[in-house]
Amino acid sequence: MALLLAAACLYCAGLRATEKLKDMQDHFDRETQAGRKIKQLQKLGPAQFAAASDASHAGNSVEVGLIFEKYRDNVRTAFELLRKQEPDADRHPGGYRQLELGVRQGIREVEDALLAVPDEIKPPLQIVRKDLLDMDDQLINLLFPRRTPVANPSPAPEAKP
Repeated sequence: MALLLAAACLYCAGLRATEKLKDMQDHFDRETQAGRKIKQLQKLGPAQFAAASDASHAGNSVEVGLIFEKYRDNVRTAFELLRKQEPDADRHPGGYRQLELGVRQGIREVEDALLAVPDEIKPPLQIVRKDLLDMDDQLINLLFPRRTPVANPSPAPEAKP
């Protein structure tokens, strides 16, 4: 009886976590301001990583892949909205920095998942990893653009009489 009760509690806890994740995703999807969307992503991402970890422990590798693909799509959505609403990362770097930090965490999580999933699930996760790396590179380039140094023109040598 105690074993059945424990199993029921774990099942209910899993349902609550799934509902919470769904509510967070719905809230993220409805947001229209880049700064708020990034803040929501900072909460949603770790919840997605925890769900992916739970799915991995349960042996549901397909779910792991789907969760990380959704995370990648969320990052892409936030990045596109940020670029549209705050196109100058030099003047407004805050959102770009926050997003870049979140992307870095996502890359680490995907890399950890790649070590644990079976071979047939690895190709989609490798695509997610590459997409996140590409977005991270774009964020870094926007935050730290390569500036060509201005050459200091040396004064023309004076003619000697």
